[in-house]
Amino acid sequence: MPPLAKINPSFTDPDRQACRDFGDLALELNAAARGDFVADLAHLTVLTFSGDDAGDFLQGQLSCDIEPLRQHPSSTFGAYCTPKGRILASFLLWQSNGVWHMVLPRAIVASVQKRLSMYVLRAKVRIAVSQTVVLIGLGGTTGQEALLKVAGMDPPAVHCVLMNENLTAVGLPRHRTLLMLPAHMAANIWEALSGSVQPTGTVAWEWTDIHSGIPWISANTQDHFVPQMINMELIGGVSFKKGCYPGQEIVARTQHLGKIKRRMYLAHASAHAEAGNELHSDDVGGQSNGMVVNAVPNPQGGSDMLVVVQIESAETSSVHLMSSDGPLLEFKPLPYPVG
Repeated sequence: MPPLAKINPSFTDPDRQACRDFGDLALELNAAARGDFVADLAHLTVLTFSGDDAGDFLQGQLSCDIEPLRQHPSSTFGAYCTPKGRILASFLLWQSNGVWHMVLPRAIVASVQKRLSMYVLRAKVRIAVSQTVVLIGLGGTTGQEALLKVAGMDPPAVHCVLMNENLTAVGLPRHRTLLMLPAHMAANIWEALSGSVQPTGTVAWEWTDIHSGIPWISANTQDHFVPQMINMELIGGVSFKKGCYPGQEIVARTQHLGKIKRRMYLAHASAHAEAGNELHSDDVGGQSNGMVVNAVPNPQGGSDMLVVVQIESAETSSVHLMSSDGPLLEFKPLPYPVG
């Protein structure tokens, strides 16, 4: 393994590809499990919304309530849905200096930007994919100490947003911080941080997202779930008090009539798994009964994943990956209660 400070991603290349690991995936996953690591988040990108009407536009398009973000430097999870209430994107959102920043998977940003742009009409809103910033993830107590040493910034509490002249830090569950900084500064910050904690690729960060119960919609899972199926209201990503947005009527009816038949769970299987893989359960005759939302390797083998499956099946039956006789899923507790 190279010395920690010698692993330097090409942060200034706007077309750089996400690196799943830097050559020793097991080492990186174990670092993520311990909590002290720094991750290159090239699998995510930032969609910006600027202009006088940007805030009102987003309030009318997204499942989350953005009004608290206008008042305080904070972030929220949320979903962008079709008129039928099916999710096209899940994201992390905050506002700074009049610009709204939406973090979402790089693989779907173009389609989301195109669809949202269709509804701008005469509003004073500009939607753009940021080409000048980089996202880095930082985890653990040692990582937080490194942030203070390198940037003079205390780690933010969950969903708090701290900013200085060049750096934005967003607090996330599991003692993690998402950093947004100019691309030209990223290599120096990365080198300074990775001198204290283990540098990792994207998989380590995705593993911590999965164990935090935070779902990310991908191209394979777009238009499959209403927000409650992936627990968006349980992580603060849905407001039932705000005004209309695409799919709002269906999302609200699902909540108030108690018709949530499927939920998202944390699970493990002794096999490779990918987002979009189907699930099958014995109680419905082995038929398809759910889907993998996100999946990554487990440090000890197999895959850890977030899965959507019928509640009754998860509680009373055996659930299998990809076929009725496929690997059995072992369900694990999420860090928040699932009703």
